[in-house]
Amino acid sequence: MAASVYFDHNATTPIDPVVLDAMLPWLSQQFGNASSRHEYGRAARRAIDEARNQVAAAVGAHATEVVFTSGGSEANNLFIKGVAAFLKPGSLAVSAIEHPCVIKPAEQLVRRGWKLHKLFVDANGQVDTQAFRAVLSCEPRLVSVMLANNETGVLQNVPELATMAQASGTLFHTDGVQALGKIAVNFRSLNASGVHALSLSAHKIGGPKGAGALVLDKRVEIEPLIAGGGHERGLRSGTENVAAIVGFGVAAELAAQRLADSTRHLAELRNRLEQGLVSLGARLFGADTERLPNTSYFSLPNLDGETLVAHLDRAGFAVASGAACSSADPEPSHVLRAMGVAAEAARGAVRVSLGADSTVAQIDDFLVSLRSTALKLKRLTAMAV
Repeated sequence: MAASVYFDHNATTPIDPVVLDAMLPWLSQQFGNASSRHEYGRAARRAIDEARNQVAAAVGAHATEVVFTSGGSEANNLFIKGVAAFLKPGSLAVSAIEHPCVIKPAEQLVRRGWKLHKLFVDANGQVDTQAFRAVLSCEPRLVSVMLANNETGVLQNVPELATMAQASGTLFHTDGVQALGKIAVNFRSLNASGVHALSLSAHKIGGPKGAGALVLDKRVEIEPLIAGGGHERGLRSGTENVAAIVGFGVAAELAAQRLADSTRHLAELRNRLEQGLVSLGARLFGADTERLPNTSYFSLPNLDGETLVAHLDRAGFAVASGAACSSADPEPSHVLRAMGVAAEAARGAVRVSLGADSTVAQIDDFLVSLRSTALKLKRLTAMAV
């Protein structure tokens, strides 16, 4: 049986061969602990320093602002919980469409005396600026709004929101996990507008799972989630995963180098895909605003998303019915519900997220398979009635 066509790059990406080649020595002969003083340890430390420079350069930051973590979830938790530990309980705000690894730690703070505001979004999935102004009147200590949504691909105007929050002295965080490698991300310009921290992850850009970073304004006080030997400037203790960090560095460098060509390629494929989806009667979520160039989120009338995804998988296409990190939740997408999408339509949602290796032929084959699969499911439904 031929390998499935992989259209789930927002969940994770295959490791780039160049990244893997860079990692392999650190999984075999280069096994030193970066805290050791001998040559094995010094070599590991140099490799981490190089990767830190590469990640920083990819997002326009300084190397001293990059704190390595195990991934985007830890980076988000580190900022939200770490900053809250230095503050008296007050209010905080996150958008209603954030990834669970932002919403859940924010909800945990409620049990510690904080008041949580979930920021409304409009029908396109963008934070409502009027509602945001109203929340700012409550003087939230922390705000977190993602750069790009993992389900719809919709982009947020984070610089505008951060500028609005600056006057009240709010600490502003943005989850950039889905944005990196797909759109330009520059921490220096974000920081100038009022963003204090940016979360990143390696496995979304052709790097390994198990590596991420919090890019942090050094003026912000933050308590580590993991205390110990004082690694990562005392902000994240634990022996570093050198191979994964090296892979992250190379992946970030490659993503920055390839950004322009990749964006153009993905946008052309997505447009072709969506023309075909519309011809099938699909509803496209977030299509009326700016989105990531690789992401299409749609539903077909009267078809269940989970069922459609299962049938497409058997037909040789790997797509998603929602965010992979919350796929165990049988409830309709919280992102679509926040956008005002009815529960029935939300249950039909399917996400296609393209990657660098996706092709026109794959798009065309997918549309043919989707058409035949949809017709088959509709016939089965009609027979069951």
